[in-house]
Amino acid sequence: MRRPRTNGPLQQNIISIHKIQTTVVADQKIIGKDIVIVGQQPWDVSIGSNCKDIALELSKYNRVLYVNSALDRISSIKGRDDEKVKMRKRIISGKEEGLIFLKDNLWTLYPDVLIESVNWINNAAIFDFFNKRNNRFFAESIKKAMAVLGFGDVLLFNDNDMFKSFYLQEFLTPELSIYYSRDYMLAVDYWKKHGERIEPELIRKSSLCVANSTYLADYCRQYNPASFYIGQGCDLGIFTAADITTVPEIMALKGPKIGYVGALQSIRLDIELIAQLAERRPDWQVVLVGPEDDVFRSSRLHQIPNIHFLGSKPPKELPNYIQSFDVCINPQLVNQVTIGNYPRKIDEYLAMGKPVVATLTQAVGIFEDCTYLAASADDFVTMIEQGMKEDTQERISYRKKVAFSHSWENSVNELYKAIYHVKNISA
Repeated sequence: MRRPRTNGPLQQNIISIHKIQTTVVADQKIIGKDIVIVGQQPWDVSIGSNCKDIALELSKYNRVLYVNSALDRISSIKGRDDEKVKMRKRIISGKEEGLIFLKDNLWTLYPDVLIESVNWINNAAIFDFFNKRNNRFFAESIKKAMAVLGFGDVLLFNDNDMFKSFYLQEFLTPELSIYYSRDYMLAVDYWKKHGERIEPELIRKSSLCVANSTYLADYCRQYNPASFYIGQGCDLGIFTAADITTVPEIMALKGPKIGYVGALQSIRLDIELIAQLAERRPDWQVVLVGPEDDVFRSSRLHQIPNIHFLGSKPPKELPNYIQSFDVCINPQLVNQVTIGNYPRKIDEYLAMGKPVVATLTQAVGIFEDCTYLAASADDFVTMIEQGMKEDTQERISYRKKVAFSHSWENSVNELYKAIYHVKNISA
């Protein structure tokens, strides 16, 4: 393939689970450990979550406590009418139990503490003082849950939480601390303010770091040589359903259908590139499925006759839209927000066997043998044509094979290998 030139019941559940007292590595799986997971996404988040999927996979062989972020004062005020905030307030006031059994070997904790909102503080020393205080309260809530569950020496897994969990290594004294980098957070002003100073230090003092893209693994390796790429898992079940069909609205369009499914965000997608594709090939139909931000809504794309905005669709219907495309595209902007992100969308396209043309970044390099990676609008046009010509059954089968190799089981197996590697070095 050619490439571009540029390259109550709670206690019963606790008792009923047999706790393996020692760590066993079978086929490089870590078995029988107590694992505490902290991060930014709560268990009751309505969108997909890497951290939740990792927790579920880890709980197959270990006991896992998934800790939700502590409620901060500003969120408690602004979200006073939000049922999720109300529930957290009831837990803090002692009216509701914050430690919840989810399934065998897996619990979630809603901390019974209210922490202060401190990111507005400009002075680094003052920020550090109050942030450490927040961390102490957070850690005390976690320790209480650990005591109830009988957790001993734990592995601490931190999902990109550089502020509220910065001092947990000191307060929880885990056997190993793992920092998980899944997004380049410093591209966002909120995290950049103190994160440029805080995150490198957190990476440096962690026992090991793992990342879901090669770009982020290289970023972590600047501060900690024990940094590993563990890939990305994807839940692709809906893309293999027996009832997948095509969308009549799309199939009625004349000519090749070039499609994108996902949020239409100007910070992530190249609006001018999309416009150039449609203008250079007016015989193609460019179909965009997903909610638009304000920049997309006011863009010139809406004046180009062969670009079609179909709006947001229920997730279960998305395979039907992908099935209707001749070629799927991922026309990303290349910036700090996108350059290191794992493109889960590409796995979804590939799971349906579709030819894919994507913007060339370091993170998408892992797909180079099954997608077309473009560095310019000219590349996109050429490679879309190439993708349609080369859409053989052999290629379709290989695309599907690659997508389904990106499972959470495989990703967590790589995490186990990284832990095992670091434990052997330190032994």
